[in-house]
Amino acid sequence: MHSGRRIITLLTDFGTADGYVGEVKGVLLSGAPDATVVDITHDIPAQDVDSARLVVARVWRRFPSGTIHIVVVDPGVGSSRAALAVEADGRCLIGPDNGVLSPALLTAGARAAQLGVPAGASATFHGRDVFAPAAVSLATGARVDDLGPEMPSPIVRRTPEAIRLADGRVQGEVIAIDRFGNAITNIVGLRGGALELEGTSLALRRIYADVDVGEPIAVVGSSGFIEVAVRSGSAAARFGLVRGAPVIFRALDTAE
Repeated sequence: MHSGRRIITLLTDFGTADGYVGEVKGVLLSGAPDATVVDITHDIPAQDVDSARLVVARVWRRFPSGTIHIVVVDPGVGSSRAALAVEADGRCLIGPDNGVLSPALLTAGARAAQLGVPAGASATFHGRDVFAPAAVSLATGARVDDLGPEMPSPIVRRTPEAIRLADGRVQGEVIAIDRFGNAITNIVGLRGGALELEGTSLALRRIYADVDVGEPIAVVGSSGFIEVAVRSGSAAARFGLVRGAPVIFRALDTAE
């Protein structure tokens, strides 16, 4: 990892009402005053590791080489779960060993170290007392290997893969609902066909404005996955969609 002015990002489920984010930033800027601290989001649903993991997958490589990402969605804080620092593709990620750092751990050449818990650390606030100090160490010249012993088998969680059926259709599921009520599936963007759910067939379109306000649509979203949307509305509310809901994609040559 290179030296110089460092970017440290924060991704948590803390919200911004209680001051927890401010405490973490205070530790970071006290120890690394020249760092640039960037908020990814603090609105991950409480203790929702999979939602956080999907956000990590989208953002961690968008930042330049040398960036340090702190990810704190940690329902097991204070338990026997390990704390990790991971180096992958020129970036570092710090967080609990519960699968939330999987996007980096699945990268070729990734290395993980187990962080120690300092004496006096709060058993309920490792974001402030374990992860932030580790980020300070990295921002001021340490390497991941300096922070603790190698962690040989960190926990990895994967998004379920869509399945191609014998008739050519693709069976998938909803993996996330965004704040607009769009239902993001695990079906990688395909061209020409329709998404089927709840007895409704939605032809795959290019942009939301390809349908009238209030009408449902299937599009390839910015993550590269097919999503279900309602223009100026909520697909989750319209169709009662939740994470894990099944969907089917029919390509043009298999559509009726």
